Amino acid sequence: MQSKKDNSQMHHTTGSVLDELNIDEQSRLELKLKADLHQDILKLIKKKRFTPRQLEAILGVPQPRVSELLRGKLSLLSIAKLLYYAHLLGARAQIRLKSPEKAA
Repeated sequence: MQSKKDNSQMHHTTGSVLDELNIDEQSRLELKLKADLHQDILKLIKKKRFTPRQLEAILGVPQPRVSELLRGKLSLLSIAKLLYYAHLLGARAQIRLKSPEKAA
């Protein structure tokens, strides 16, 4: 049996996948911030071993909202909501700005 030749091209990403998206810079930065907050919240949930039922009670939201959080549906979650969830889970948010790195 003769195998078909794969003519598709591969795209290699340098850096963040978000940088490769064709979206405006403000939206890209917001998405990066949401992703970072979400990852930190998931780490906190895992560390404290919260169950989805416990999260419903702590966050004061129904099961579908907990599922959206756990599954990373970031388009449905605002930065303000993620910060509030982190607060309810016992975390203290701190925002730091860094100077841009100089090119080598």
